[in-house]
Amino acid sequence: MGENIKKLFNDEIQNMRNYIMFEIKARQVELTPELKAKNRAPIPLSMGAPVDPVPDFVIKKAIEYMHVDNLHTYTTPKGEVKFLEAVAKRMKERFNVVLNPKNEIFSLIGSKEGIANLIKALTNAKQDEKEKDVILIPSPGYASYTQMIKVAGARAYEVELKEEDDFMPDMERVLDKYIEEGNNPEKIKALLINYPNNPLGCTCDLNYLQHCVDFCLKHNIILISDNAYCEMYYDESYKPHSALECKDAMKCCIEFYSFSKSYAMTGWRLGWACGNKDIITMLSRVKSSVDTGVFKVIQYAGADLLESPEGQKYIDEQNVKFKNKIQKFVDGLNSLGYKVKMPKATFYLWLEIPERYSDCKAFADDLLEKSGIVIVPGIGFAKNAKRYVRLSVVASDNDLSEVIKRMKEDGFYYN
Repeated sequence: MGENIKKLFNDEIQNMRNYIMFEIKARQVELTPELKAKNRAPIPLSMGAPVDPVPDFVIKKAIEYMHVDNLHTYTTPKGEVKFLEAVAKRMKERFNVVLNPKNEIFSLIGSKEGIANLIKALTNAKQDEKEKDVILIPSPGYASYTQMIKVAGARAYEVELKEEDDFMPDMERVLDKYIEEGNNPEKIKALLINYPNNPLGCTCDLNYLQHCVDFCLKHNIILISDNAYCEMYYDESYKPHSALECKDAMKCCIEFYSFSKSYAMTGWRLGWACGNKDIITMLSRVKSSVDTGVFKVIQYAGADLLESPEGQKYIDEQNVKFKNKIQKFVDGLNSLGYKVKMPKATFYLWLEIPERYSDCKAFADDLLEKSGIVIVPGIGFAKNAKRYVRLSVVASDNDLSEVIKRMKEDGFYYN
């Protein structure tokens, strides 16, 4: 068999590249000995993973629940009642959204797998590109969206987010463009939005969320809202909303949440989906066939965290910390001639590369090989982002100061 074994896998998997973050990590590991030898040990600004400790409160709760015997048995994909009710309470307090824990909330092993499984449930796998079902996705947008859609045998159609539109495109114009390009509007299954946005760090207002809801209702498609960064914001004027706050949103919308960014619990793999009960039901049918839910201990500890004053205090303190950290780093980059703005939310910076570089990959490679600074080329987030890179401002203050120092010493000025 040997060399032919790969041919047994589906065409999309055979032709798919590894997730860009893992490729960058492999290159970082490969170069580490050489970089250390010249006093340029790698400083990762690539993965969107907070490095701060998780709330001490949730660790203590998890240890406490580890000693409860009946929490070590199988759970269900839907989630424990305690967790679902805590989510409902949080959604009411945070967004004034009323949800029924019995049929409008579903536990997730992190929001990423939830979105991927929903896309599988939504789309029919096709070989012919013209026959494939379509998901509208933000561009720039989370690198995994395109891969999730490919794995499902569907097609992603990029919706450009432009600064001139405040990163809030008119969806009717997008649809007109889609049709003018010869695409079939009947193939569109969903609009996927991500505000606050990875990698841009932009937000949107409630009026725009209503625009998206109205668009989806008018054209009979589902609105998928990835709200993973809703608790990471630096100005009350831009405090993120839930799409479920909008009129009639429960008729067409499902929204995804994660503990990974809000509480730095990336490895705990805990999140939830909420919204229209029929969409939740369809997601549950996929989930029940591929997993048996989140470890009960983690659900119980997560539920307590959502309801605790300690959880909110952690979010508030982290936002102050990130705001100061990011502003200092932005000032450092601008001192080198870059034109960077403080993001309204998230810990990402979207950086235009110097004109002397042919494209973003050349810049990212040079920065890594010369200075040990690990960033992500913009083409990982959008086809037309060849002049941009993304930086995740998650390193320590000392490491961020070292990044600016190295860039100065190694000649990485904008001009």
